[in-house]
Amino acid sequence: MYGSNSSPFGSRGGSVANLYSRVGTETDVSTASPHRLVVLLFEGVFTAMAQARGAIQQGDKATHSRALSRAVRILDEGLKAALDLESGPLAKDLRDLYSWLCMRLTYANLHSDIPAIEECQRVLAPVRDAWLAIGERQTQLSAA
Repeated sequence: MYGSNSSPFGSRGGSVANLYSRVGTETDVSTASPHRLVVLLFEGVFTAMAQARGAIQQGDKATHSRALSRAVRILDEGLKAALDLESGPLAKDLRDLYSWLCMRLTYANLHSDIPAIEECQRVLAPVRDAWLAIGERQTQLSAA
């Protein structure tokens, strides 16, 4: 019962360290501000892209496929879904960018294409960095 995958106490293929990591992430999500939640989404998509690159280099098709599928889901169901399209053209531009990234990562998944993943990382990095800078600025203003 406790070792089965249907049990909430089952390992689900992970080590104790992975379990602690997951608990830490779940705690961070449950207590995070809206800004921090978006930061976590960016961290997740970049982690997934890095995992996919490594898996492709190692010839591990199953892992790279799971990682790229996770990256696409984070972009589509997380970052894109969180946009307020009524707020102006920036949100619509981000929606279009996230859609393009999803298509490009799907292509990378189908063709084991590391340069396509690297392109997505380069394109998305300035958006992530701008979002991080907003948080730093808010922290500075709160401290003043």
